[in-house]
Amino acid sequence: MLAFFKERLVFLAVPKTGTTAYETALAARADMVITNPPELKHAPVYRYNRFFRPMFEKVCNTEMETLAVMREPISWLGSWYRYRRRPFMIGKTNSTHGISFDDFVRAYSKGNPPGFANVGSQAKFLEPRPNGTAVTHLFRYEQPDLLNAFLANRLGIDLWPPRENVSPEMTLILSPEVEREYRRKCAADFALYESI
Repeated sequence: MLAFFKERLVFLAVPKTGTTAYETALAARADMVITNPPELKHAPVYRYNRFFRPMFEKVCNTEMETLAVMREPISWLGSWYRYRRRPFMIGKTNSTHGISFDDFVRAYSKGNPPGFANVGSQAKFLEPRPNGTAVTHLFRYEQPDLLNAFLANRLGIDLWPPRENVSPEMTLILSPEVEREYRRKCAADFALYESI
């Protein structure tokens, strides 16, 4: 998570959406950089609302806008799958070694996924709160030019974030029946992405 106080902007770090690259590019420009623990670095809207929003409002007497990036849901799961196939993951409970992409997506789509497929939900991460706290500016991961232009305008800087924390390259094929089931079970993620 990055906070830019003068610009009244908080950049929420949705996992697997390129936020580590933005963190590297913008850390020196940010007023607050939360890199650890992961529960705070990747604070979803509900955690931002509970802990960070009140801090800005009560201590700084200001309301911040929020920014986040969302990735196309199949691509997002593909990135998690590939990330958990890195060589040093062999033998760990959340490794995807020995598991097909179809089986990973099937497991993810269950109500209580096993450890290797327990990666959260972008829709849940970005879910507005009953008090109205929501993401003010939501961008598609696949359209970095729009995000970069917004940040350049808002922060007054040229932005060329490096690629970081990249999952290993591999071709992933999702069978039509598994994709249909994923789209049905996780419709909120697809609906949110299409709304951007």
